[in-house]
Amino acid sequence: VQLQASGGGSVQAGGSLRLSCRVSGFNFRLNSIYWYRQAPGKERELVVRITSAGSPMDYKDSVKGRFTVARDNVKNTVYLQMSSLRPEDTAVYYCNTPYRGLNYWGPGTLVTVSS
Repeated sequence: VQLQASGGGSVQAGGSLRLSCRVSGFNFRLNSIYWYRQAPGKERELVVRITSAGSPMDYKDSVKGRFTVARDNVKNTVYLQMSSLRPEDTAVYYCNTPYRGLNYWGPGTLVTVSS
């Protein structure tokens, strides 16, 4: 199982980015995919997850209305559209999935939002 997040970068406050998480190595369409983030000096936190049926769940309160998660089961990819970005969204963003009792993580992609 491999996950590869991409799409991070540096933007000014109010800007937008779209992150992608490409997944391989198992039947992607059967699994929920999670987006986490970890800001400098802070613990990793759940941003949102998307179920196998494509339903977004558990949006972090501070991103509701600004972030949107979606999946493409043909491309084995999950997207995180981030809008109205704030400096406090600065973090390394990771995608994650549980599979057969193990938790799989991608290497993360850095998002930096300047004020």
